[in-house]
Parts: sequence; C-alpha cells; structure tokens
Amino acid sequence: PGRTQFKVVIKALSPKEVTRIYTPRPLDRNDGTFLMRYRMYGSVTKGLKIEILYGDQHVAQSPYILKEPVYHEYCDCPEEDPEVWQDIMSCPSQEPQITEDFISFPTIDLQRMLKEIPAKFSQTRGAIVHYTILNNHIYRRSLGKYTDFKMFSDEMFLSLARKVRLPDVEFYLNVGDWPVENRKANDTPGPVPVISWCGSVDSRDIVLPTYDVTHSTLETLRGVTNDLLSIQGNTGPFWENKTERALFRGRDSREERLHLVKLSKENPELLDAGITGYFFFREKEKELGKAQLMGFFDFFKYKYQVNVDGTVAAYRFPYLLLGDSLVLKQDSQYYEHFYIGLKPWKHYVPVKRNLEDLLEKIKWAKENDEEARKIAKEGQLMARELLQPHRFYCYYYKVLQKYAEHQASKPEIRDGMELVPQPDDRDSVCSCHRRKPLREDL
Repeated sequence: PGRTQFKVVIKALSPKEVTRIYTPRPLDRNDGTFLMRYRMYGSVTKGLKIEILYGDQHVAQSPYILKEPVYHEYCDCPEEDPEVWQDIMSCPSQEPQITEDFISFPTIDLQRMLKEIPAKFSQTRGAIVHYTILNNHIYRRSLGKYTDFKMFSDEMFLSLARKVRLPDVEFYLNVGDWPVENRKANDTPGPVPVISWCGSVDSRDIVLPTYDVTHSTLETLRGVTNDLLSIQGNTGPFWENKTERALFRGRDSREERLHLVKLSKENPELLDAGITGYFFFREKEKELGKAQLMGFFDFFKYKYQVNVDGTVAAYRFPYLLLGDSLVLKQDSQYYEHFYIGLKPWKHYVPVKRNLEDLLEKIKWAKENDEEARKIAKEGQLMARELLQPHRFYCYYYKVLQKYAEHQASKPEIRDGMELVPQPDDRDSVCSCHRRKPLREDL
C-alpha cells in the first residue's frame, strides 16, 4: 500500500489529559508488514487510544485501547512484582546463553571477588566498574582509567530500575572490549564472575547485550539514526534489484579486514571492500587506499554483506541481519548474547577465519540465488524476534535475577561507591499509581 497511505494517531484516552507524543510515519519493511514507533514526552494515567487509519478508515482492530496508566521513559515507577512485569513484557521463560553462562558459578562468593577482581583485572585492564544495586538504587565505583563507557551501563540499569524492582546484587562489569576471565571451571582457583558485553569460547564472562544495541534502543527516536527499528524500514531495493556483490566498509581493527581490501581489488566483480579509517595499520593506507564513509542504510543496496570481527565481535552484526541482504559471517571465537539462537547455513553463511573461502561463498550465493535469499530472510526473521527492544530489558533483568540467586552473601554499598541518580523531576515528572514506600522509607 505504500508507507504514506497509513496514518497513526496516538492520544490520551481521557480528553482531560494532554501529553506530547512523537509519532513518525510507519516504517515499511517491504514484506507487507509495517513498524510503528512512538515516543512519549509525558505520562497518562487513564490510558492511550491508538488509531491506525488507511485513508479515513480504521484498519485491523483499530482503535486499540490501552486502559492502564502509560508512563514515559523517564518516569520512575517500577512494578513491585517482577513476575507481573515479566509477564506483561512477554519475557521468554529461558535464555539459553544465561543458563550456559552461570554453569561455571554455582555460588558467587562476594568476599573472594572483592579481594581478587580489583587486583587481577582493574590494574591490567583498567575498565572494570563495581556496581551494587540495593533497594532499587544503583551505586558504583570505577576501577581503572578506561571506564567512560559506564555511561551506557548506567543508563540501562537506571532505565530498568524505573520499570521493575531489581534484585539486590553486587557485581563487577567489564566495560572494555575484550572478555577478561579466562580460567576454566575446573581450574584452581576457579573463575570469578565478571559481566561483559562480549563473550568468547576461551572465557567465562557472563554476557549482557552490548552497549551499542542497548544505547541505540534507549535512544530510538531521540539521539540516534541507526537503531534496530529504523534499519528495518531502510533495507534498500527489493532483493532482485540489489547489486550482486558483497560489501564491506569499516576501520582497520583486524588484519583480515586489510586482506578483504586486497581480495576486493583482485575481484571487483564479486566484492566491494574498503577501509574507512586507519588506526592500527596506518602504514597500509598508502597501499590499500581509504574508502569514503558510507551511510549504513546504503549497505543494503548490496545483496551480500561481509561481517568480519573488529577488536572483538563486530557489533554491526545484529544490524546487518535485520537488513534484507545475505550475511557472510567470519568464524569467530567471540559472540554476543543472541548468537546462541543462530545457526550457520540457516540464518547466515559461515566463512573461514582466514577468509580463504569467501570468494567461493559469494560465487555460491550468486549461483544459488533462491537459497541465498531464503537464508537472508530466515536470518532477518530470527533477528526481528531476538532483537526486539523488550527482549533486551528481559535479558538484563534475567541476568541480575540469576546472579542474585547464586550470591552467597548480602551485597553492600562499599567505600568509594557513589549513587547513580535517576533523572531529576523536570525530566521525569509523573504520577506513579503503583508507588509503594521503598523498604528504607518504612
């Protein structure tokens, strides 16, 4: 029908309530489905009315009525009962990666962690942040000089605490690139639980969704252009009209990326690869040249996307999957929280670590167009399922919940910790219908 045909109107159910709601036009996913996004800049207590119109006619079951209070992002109004919240959020009952991550930690010994982690990891890595969540308040201290990325973990924990009462937990978060705990479960001493954004087959870190996908989700319709929803409405031409070549653009953060450019120069009919910024291999710029930066949506003009690790897992992988192109993914020891739900040859085409079979895989895709298209579609559908915004909230909550179950002693606010404040009242003014006194207020 074309994206301009649909009109979505969202307003407070009660005429007495007025709030600003930003409603951009729907995103056309080019497969007969449309994505509707909205952002509220105030809360409503009586509920919302959502009308979906085609011309002047209501379509599907429009209008939709949400009768409960609906709160905007910065409204501090947590659901006191986590079971109720998880049910409302349609959280999956199990997350296989979380189950796997905690096998190494039947009990979590906070006293051992306090002794060991600052000494073992903060000096060498310099990117460890020590958090305590107590009475739904977030406290932290930074260990090391490379902890600026704590702003991303802060924003997600605060956002989660505004929505649901969190368990009392004390943990260490690694905000650096690489997973850090490489000891195996049967080593003496065994591993300690460090939470990271990226895992690897050689490490025992507990993995959370990356700072990149969580930040892009929190900032949807605000400060970012490439988020996991906007990608879905900008997947380029239809499959049959895409350029029949593989594409790569990125920094020089791994040697295989330089190899990609050489392959591209030798096989321009199969591959278009370029380095957009030199940092690690500056001496190679003269030989390989520097490619122009390219808008991410333009990637999807190409039928095939090459995903090669950066310093760790390439955090563009979720975005590439959500496009309408076939992803050729380099074998890697690194993974993000959702990789466990993906299968090679079903959701993407695997490529050897040294890329020696990349050209052969591109040729295979060109010769087996229908099969390639099917894998691209399966990957896209699985990514749409696993990378929905609510799934990140569920995942963060389940990691904290599981961690709390394994803690052997009570978390405390340690010397040097500071409270991470919720936004002030100007940002978060709202009337919370389920506010109960917090335990410390009783």
